[in-house]
Amino acid sequence: MNSEAIESMVRDVLSKMNSLQGQTAATPTPPAGSGSKAKVSDYPLANKHPEWVKTSTNKTLDDLTLANVLNGSVTPQDLRITPEILRIQADIARDAGRDRLAMNFERAAELTAVPDDKVLDIYNALRPFRSSREELNAIADDLEQSYHARICAAFIREAATLYVQRKKLKGDD
Repeated sequence: MNSEAIESMVRDVLSKMNSLQGQTAATPTPPAGSGSKAKVSDYPLANKHPEWVKTSTNKTLDDLTLANVLNGSVTPQDLRITPEILRIQADIARDAGRDRLAMNFERAAELTAVPDDKVLDIYNALRPFRSSREELNAIADDLEQSYHARICAAFIREAATLYVQRKKLKGDD
């Protein structure tokens, strides 16, 4: 396989990573934070609004080439998604009538501020029989206070309440 074919495949994968499923004509819409909401017609972002798509290190889709990967100009950190793109995807999902998917994108947007090791710790803490109600509420408080992750904090508190009802807390087994 030649480098042009590989680069084309990488661009295609990145394009699909930055978009939802939907097929309508493009309507110009300002990016998130400008007061307007993205619509289904803005999908796929990489094709219809590539100027909106930036990585957490401010790289554009044009910067994400195989040549730049090979010469070290693009690192794994350059491929991290931004909360802005996740919120745009939430707007598109909501416009498509997929409110649950939109909420997942909004939670994901909040989690971009949380260090990876902390996300893994939270994941492990949410497994049945791993945490007490107090420990889960402490995680929720930390998410809210340290990272302004109110949606995620509410999710953890809801899990704590359900774990009490379903006897899934540490010591219940």
